[in-house]
Amino acid sequence: AFPREQYGTNPAVLLVCGPGNNGGDGLVAARHLYHFGYAPHVIYPKANQKSQLFVNLTTQLAQLSVPVEAALPENLERYCVVVDAIFGFSFSGAVRAPFDEIIRRLSSGPPVLSVDIPSGWDVEQGPPAEGVTLQPGFLISLTAPKMCAAHFKGRHFLGGRFVPPGIVEKYQLKLPIYPGISQVVELPN
Repeated sequence: AFPREQYGTNPAVLLVCGPGNNGGDGLVAARHLYHFGYAPHVIYPKANQKSQLFVNLTTQLAQLSVPVEAALPENLERYCVVVDAIFGFSFSGAVRAPFDEIIRRLSSGPPVLSVDIPSGWDVEQGPPAEGVTLQPGFLISLTAPKMCAAHFKGRHFLGGRFVPPGIVEKYQLKLPIYPGISQVVELPN
């Protein structure tokens, strides 16, 4: 959706990561984006210092000189896209500080691509009737679309080509065929 060639040399990508597994996905994405020639910039307001995995992920980013900061930059216009990796499918309740203000600011900046679930959405019901939530233009579901994706109106991608047959059978997943060797496929609206 955001081919590097379209944005010049080292296009800037902002990744906003939460303290849970969705945030870990964002940290991994930042590393991959670096290796694919993008210039990732990570915002990690509530860094997970309890899990060695998360500590290792931020160490890897430091070794690549990828900036990891706590506060959202004032100017978001320099980024070609913002990756929302704040909250995932285990999120529930109202969005609290500092993420409420971050989500408000992301709602009026560059295009937003949410990882697995738009932050603030319920995994089954979709966006809440009230409260702070994102309405991203892009969604990349991991492994399989979650129920809330039925409420999503933008471009929807699926990543996670290699789902074990036992998982596909157990959850009766209806997964698309991936073209060639691609690990991502765009889903129809």
